[in-house]
This record gives sequence, structure tokens and C-alpha cells, in this order.
Amino acid sequence: MSPITIALPKGRMAEDALAWLTRAGWSRPMAEDARKLVVPSEDGQLEYLLVKPMDVPVFVEQGAADIGIAGLDAVRERAADVYEPLLLPFGHCRLSVAAPANRPNRPLRLEISPRVATKYPHLAEQYFRGRGISAEFIYLNGSVELGPLVDMADLIVDIIQTGSTLRANNLVELRVIMQSQAVLIVNRASFRMHAEAIQPLLRSLRASLTAASPSN
Repeated sequence: MSPITIALPKGRMAEDALAWLTRAGWSRPMAEDARKLVVPSEDGQLEYLLVKPMDVPVFVEQGAADIGIAGLDAVRERAADVYEPLLLPFGHCRLSVAAPANRPNRPLRLEISPRVATKYPHLAEQYFRGRGISAEFIYLNGSVELGPLVDMADLIVDIIQTGSTLRANNLVELRVIMQSQAVLIVNRASFRMHAEAIQPLLRSLRASLTAASPSN
């Protein structure tokens, strides 16, 4: 049987995901060249793809990976058509609107057409359109906080965890668009065609989460 392919987001969430998979009894990637992006597990049952966080839903939706662990924000931004059988207890953050501290509310008035810097153009447009605000969206892949600082944008829409980056750049959080955390996603075809391999992984993860719950 071919190994289950799991797409993981590079960075901290990958380490948290691997910790939970290990706790559930699944093998970690083999210790190979850290630059490799496709790495088999030590026991050969899994194959890990290490990709950019926003690309995990794409790899899973397109069938390049059977399973992925991604932020819920990335899944919603990509509007990925995947199963979401399990929320995971890490990666907690929120997608929010923020503005310069010295002019926080003016850009949200209906008669203003704010310039919004973001790497979440889909979710940002949904939010502003739903409130009748006509906005211009400036896509940035990083350093979104720079937008207002150099007068390129009036607002930002970005992920916030502690708020320390906002404070360091004299920005304030105005509105929360959505709460996010890690979610396990599954390709729809894989879920049907490889259920005998995927279901044990899902069951073991659920059991591990239940055992770790404070109520147990």
C-alpha cells in the first residue's frame, strides 16, 4: 500500500502538528536534508510534504496530498473544497482589521474607500463588501504592517496572536474577522478511496485529543 501523503505548513505549526501525530502513534519524518520538501516517515507509512502555510489547502484539494494540517484562515482564504474532520488544539490566532493608532476609526466610515494591505484578499473583500464598504485591496505576502507606516494603506487585514507586532508598529486592532486554529483537512477523493488507511489516522488523533483534554 502506498503511504499516506500529509502536507504540513513550514514553521511552528509543522512542529506542533508532528508532536500531535507522534503522540497519536505515527512516525516522524526521517532525518534527512532539511532542504528536502518531500520526506518519508521513519516507518514508511506516511510521506510528508513541507509547503508554505497558505498552500497546504491547495495541495490537499488538488490531490497532491491525501491529508493536510493547516490554519483555518488559510483554508477559508483559499476557499478549498476539502473535508475538515478535526480541529486541532494549536495555531490559535485571529484574522483582524487594524489601523494606525492615531486614526483608528476614520477608514471604516461608509463614505471612505480605504486602501487595505493584506495577504488575505478573499476574506478581506468578503468582510468589507458585507458591510457595504468599498475598499481597494493591496496584496502583500509579508510585512503587511508596513502598509500604513509608509502611507501605502489605510488599514491592514492580518493574522494576530499576541498583538505585540501591532503595538510595536503603532497599530491598533479594530475588528475581528474570524478566529482561527489548526485544522486537519482531507482530500475528498482520498477520503473515499483510501478510507482503510486514513480512518485509523483520524481515529488515533481523535483518541489522542480526547486523552489530552482537561476534562479527562
